[in-house]
Amino acid sequence: MEADYVIVGAGSAGCAMAWRLSEAGRSVLVVEHGGTDAGPFIQMPGALSYPMNMKRYDWGYRTEPEPHLGGRRLACPRGKVIGGSSSINGMVYVRGHAHDYDHWRDEGCQGWGFADVLPYFKRMENWTDGGHGGDPAWRGSDGPLHVGRGRMANPLTRAFVEAGTQAGYGRTTDYNGERQEGFGPFEMTVFRGRRWSAANAYLKPALKRPNCDLVRGLVTRVVIEEGRAVGVEATRKGRREMIRARREVILAASAINSPKLLMLSGIGPGAHLSAHGIEVVADRPGVGANLQDHLELYIQMAASQPVSLYRYWNLPGKAWVGLRWLLGRRGPGASNQFESCGFIRSRAGVDYPDIQFHFLPIAVRYDGRAAAEGHGFQAHVGPMRSASRGAVSLRSADPGDDPVIRFNYMSAESDWTDFRRGIRLTREIFAQDAFKPFRRHEIQPGEAVRSDAALDDFIREHAESAYHPCGTCRMGARDDPRSVVDPHGRVIGADGLRVADSSLFPRITNGNLNAPSIMLGEKMSDHILGRSPLPPDNATPWIHPEWKTAQR
Repeated sequence: MEADYVIVGAGSAGCAMAWRLSEAGRSVLVVEHGGTDAGPFIQMPGALSYPMNMKRYDWGYRTEPEPHLGGRRLACPRGKVIGGSSSINGMVYVRGHAHDYDHWRDEGCQGWGFADVLPYFKRMENWTDGGHGGDPAWRGSDGPLHVGRGRMANPLTRAFVEAGTQAGYGRTTDYNGERQEGFGPFEMTVFRGRRWSAANAYLKPALKRPNCDLVRGLVTRVVIEEGRAVGVEATRKGRREMIRARREVILAASAINSPKLLMLSGIGPGAHLSAHGIEVVADRPGVGANLQDHLELYIQMAASQPVSLYRYWNLPGKAWVGLRWLLGRRGPGASNQFESCGFIRSRAGVDYPDIQFHFLPIAVRYDGRAAAEGHGFQAHVGPMRSASRGAVSLRSADPGDDPVIRFNYMSAESDWTDFRRGIRLTREIFAQDAFKPFRRHEIQPGEAVRSDAALDDFIREHAESAYHPCGTCRMGARDDPRSVVDPHGRVIGADGLRVADSSLFPRITNGNLNAPSIMLGEKMSDHILGRSPLPPDNATPWIHPEWKTAQR
């Protein structure tokens, strides 16, 4: 088997590249270890807690014991299915803030400032505002990725936005447009009541072309001959096979698996590779380093009225939701239920939001366990730009072994300060009059948990990953020893090899990472094809005029 381009991983960026490269007439083979995304557990938005907890769809990774979180091992789900993590995620669509990308540019990623990436966000989007407002000039209308908004029919969802304004924060009609800061409607990758993953948006249409094909197999290493990647070795049906790339090999296997594959192929920290008996092709200390994530907590409230989604949290209720969705793609199952949100600054002197809120009109965990109190609601809160850094490394030279994942969560003192502040700001929002008809008492952390020490104990015991790993194949200037790839995604130290997924992020972006990952695949496609990038769009984002002296 061979093609012009061999893409390893049918995830968010990989699917986008498969579509764009095959559209340009190049032959493409996508190699994916996971299987089909058929079935209601993935396609029904309201069932989002199921696929990320199913071994069939998830690599099942766990962190090493986290020393600053009481030695807990946290789940690190990654999609093992076509669409990758876009097929098991919460479907939340956040571009990130303009300043995130300007920071990338200033860190050595020339051509990746906000003006450079905005045209690619527009190119990929097919956006509808759902009647909630927003300026179409900031959005795309004919791309493959459908982006929409929920109905916000639940009164708790509307109360959250109202409470934010009562607390003194502004409203935003479109946090993916000119103004991120404020409270408003959340956006989701859902189309006609169905999850609109990268597989649905990009890969399946690409596979209808004669020059694009999908190969199921576990890639074990990149084959490098005389300093050039010539293909990949993969295990298929129990046999090892060579899949050749006439032009390039492109790793798009996630922030966990892309650095693992580079290291198995001899590209990474030289001493670490030698310790595992791997011949060093390129000594790049940045491979596996710079691991980042968003950590979050649920602030949960018991509801005084039976208005939450808890009414469906029983066998008859779930059957009714499922039936409505199966028959007409309607009802609660047609939404991810993240329909309102907030982006705020934690203090004066922070120039753009560093706290994100996901509001949910039920008190429930990601694993699907509802709070014992019954009806309730919650806000997920966490700092967006943690100073903590971790690493992905090899457990052994055996491709079948899981990598060693150490996020080193909460290793920076500023993280503790930011988390405490986030909890207290959330409580202030829940105390507003908009929630007065619905508020009974605080479930978690609980009214008695007030002091810094008590809050720290709660954080240590309950903080969870938001499942946004990134940064492990850092993009930057070629003369920067931290860089793994250059601004065109080319691996430094090997020809014919690129990386294009969230592992490239020099620093994590504001909010959920699916949209930036797809954008990266879109933009990298033009670099791979040797095309001139889309012309910059110099639209100016809104920044609070008194950010230096005011928190809101």
